[in-house]
Amino acid sequence: TSSHIRVGILNNPSSKIKEDNTAIARGILTAFLTQSNSSLKSLISKLTKEETAKSIAAGTKIAKFLTPEMDDDAFEKKYNTLGLDIIKTHQMFCQEVLKLLPGQMAVVSNGR
Repeated sequence: TSSHIRVGILNNPSSKIKEDNTAIARGILTAFLTQSNSSLKSLISKLTKEETAKSIAAGTKIAKFLTPEMDDDAFEKKYNTLGLDIIKTHQMFCQEVLKLLPGQMAVVSNGR
């Protein structure tokens, strides 16, 4: 509820990182890089729903979940060029620095 909170996401997948099993993770990362805060919140809310995951796994393009106020050109260009290296880097950080097991979740906070 505060405009002074920052949120970030690190991916720590438990399975081998491939294009077909990282669509949502890449979509969320792309949203962070290309959208305004209000659009970002809206898209992340959509992408984190179970029915969205099932739909994307069944072949629905991620662009279907964008809303009219979003910068869809910037999103699609970045999504299509975002490689898997960033997710591999996240995974390495989670496991080497945070000492998480593959797939293990955590909340990291640095607040006052």
